[in-house]
Amino acid sequence: MNTREKGAQKEQQVCAYLLSAGVEILERNFRARQGEIDIIGRDGGYLVFFEVKYRAGDSRGSAAEAVGSAKQKKICQTADYYRLRHHCGEDTPIRFDVVAVDNERVQWIKNAFDYVSRR
Repeated sequence: MNTREKGAQKEQQVCAYLLSAGVEILERNFRARQGEIDIIGRDGGYLVFFEVKYRAGDSRGSAAEAVGSAKQKKICQTADYYRLRHHCGEDTPIRFDVVAVDNERVQWIKNAFDYVSRR
C-alpha cells in the first residue's frame, strides 16, 4: 500500500471515529487554491476544520507535532475561502482540530490551534 492509499485509509478510519462521536461530516478533502482541509464537519454548534495526521512510528515525531505554523496558516486561509463560498457569517463559531493517528491510536485534539490571520 502506498502513502496516498494509507492516508486515505486513515482518513476513512478518522471519519468513522468522528461520526461515532456525533460529528456531522460536511465535506472531505476540500481543495482550494489556498490549500486543502482533510475533513470539515459540525460538532455541536461549531463548524470544525479537521487536519488528519498519521505516523506509523515515532522516528519523525508524533502525528500531532506534524501540524506546524505554516500548515496552520494554510488551513486557516482555506477555511476562510470555505466560509466565504458557503456563506458562513463572521458569527459562525469555528474551531480547528487535529486528529492524530499514531500507529493505531487515535487522538482527537479539539482547539488544536487558534485562527491564524493572513497578515
